[in-house]
Amino acid sequence: MQNQNEQVYKLPVTIMRGGTSKGIYILESDLPKDKEAWDEILLRLMGSPDAKQIDGLGGSQSVTSKVAIVKRSQRADADVDYTFAQVSVDKPIVSYKGNCGNISSGVGPFALEKGLVTPKENETTVRIYNTNTGKIIAADVKTSDEGVNYTGDFQIAGVPGTASPIRLKFINPAGTLGKGLLPTGNAVDMLTVPDFGEVEVSIVDAANPLVFVKAKDLGLTGKENPDELNADAAKLEFLETVRGLAAVKLGLIDDYKKSAWETPGIPKMTFVAEPDTYETADGTTIQKEEIDLLSRMMSMQKTHPSYAMTGAMCTAAAAVVPGSVVAQVLNPDTDTQFIRIGHPGGVLECGVDYRPEEKEPVIEDTFGFRTANLLMEGVASVRR
Repeated sequence: MQNQNEQVYKLPVTIMRGGTSKGIYILESDLPKDKEAWDEILLRLMGSPDAKQIDGLGGSQSVTSKVAIVKRSQRADADVDYTFAQVSVDKPIVSYKGNCGNISSGVGPFALEKGLVTPKENETTVRIYNTNTGKIIAADVKTSDEGVNYTGDFQIAGVPGTASPIRLKFINPAGTLGKGLLPTGNAVDMLTVPDFGEVEVSIVDAANPLVFVKAKDLGLTGKENPDELNADAAKLEFLETVRGLAAVKLGLIDDYKKSAWETPGIPKMTFVAEPDTYETADGTTIQKEEIDLLSRMMSMQKTHPSYAMTGAMCTAAAAVVPGSVVAQVLNPDTDTQFIRIGHPGGVLECGVDYRPEEKEPVIEDTFGFRTANLLMEGVASVRR
């Protein structure tokens, strides 16, 4: 029996796979105008906080507990405004800090499906203003006069099957925190980790802020299996400490111990290594010649099963920063304008257009390819 004081909010939703993530896409007009009410609705919608998210639409992983909120834009340089929400699986937290590039790849198709953008023959460019970072993303979506064409022969690592490619270009992606590509002013910094010692890091901000560390400096290889690393609570806590110290360095928090609660999504913790032959999570062997570096990324205090698209954009930008941790581990023969990242799901290729400058390179844009798929449209019942 329903509690008499309980209200049921009927919320139109679209479930889409975007890249290697899956999320709930919502028109902003279908949410309350009072944004203070959003957190409660999104937590209930996903079934958080609960490790299994059994009473919601979440999939019990950070990559399946995401929301895109979209509306028609009033900006001259954008077609739609898009707000990303990362809903914690096991904590009552909704974070609007930073963006998700994989979920971004579904925004263009969603906007076309909802009539916010008119499809063109062959391909439609959807200009997306991400409110979290204040940046523009151009998504080239395969279309016809009838709508989105999801079918194609393009495959991305971490997703079975093929689909039509979506080219994402992150325009002028540096400085989402308002502090430039190198928010500390340095290509490398030293962090003092309690009970461990000093660790060299690069804190780079392009598409999202990331903290890069050499895997070997952390006692890791860069070839770790996500499930095995996620089973090591002590190692996860150690990695979160390093991330928390970087968050303090960025001025996001005043105590590294608060990182998981006050800034769980950014900066993204990433450890990298020189290219080497490794096995993906599904047992596929990737030869060292197929990649330019190894990388593992953390997402909401767990190991990302593949690689965040915004993380790839930032990695591409970091690769052209002389002396950065990423530049130090790159295959010396790498064409830094286009790099191949070896991650748990396979290989992600991405690129960067930039101008070298004395202080730091000017990142004009970063780019890569994703796919998306419309999974379901319906109405969710959200108890309040």
